[in-house]
Amino acid sequence: MEKLKYPIGRFELGKNYSTAETQAHIQEISALPSKLFNVVNVLNEAQLETLYRPEGWTVRQTVHHVADSHMNAYIRFKLALTENNPAIKPYEEALWAELADGNGAPVEWSLQLLKYVHLRWVMLLNSLTEADWERTYFHPETKRVFPLREVAALYAWHSEHHYEHINQLCIREGWK
Repeated sequence: MEKLKYPIGRFELGKNYSTAETQAHIQEISALPSKLFNVVNVLNEAQLETLYRPEGWTVRQTVHHVADSHMNAYIRFKLALTENNPAIKPYEEALWAELADGNGAPVEWSLQLLKYVHLRWVMLLNSLTEADWERTYFHPETKRVFPLREVAALYAWHSEHHYEHINQLCIREGWK
């Protein structure tokens, strides 16, 4: 079950990242919209309603979750770049996945959102100075300060994590 839940392993909090690693993370974030499109665009409605693991989300919910999460991440970056260690707003991602748009909207809507949010987000990430990467935000649920360099690593991981949920399901089911 651990491999189904964390197909690329768990994210390691608190690690320090080099400039080169951060550039690689930006590339991973940049690549996600097209990777996700390529794995999802060939699926039919029944396949989109398939759980990627027992007690997990459907493919549809996973795609919408990634869009929700990455829109929040983009905004969190902007807050951290314009405020001094702002407290971010957590949200109930599992409940968001059950709302009408997270549970029933066409995946194309979130794929388009991801395409354009990532274009803006990657432009922003590529513009950051070394000092910008040291900026932080505070997460009130974890009571932890996150430097932006670590947040970039987290969302590079998050991109691959959910891509692999869907990709591995497609492989297991023989859809690829």
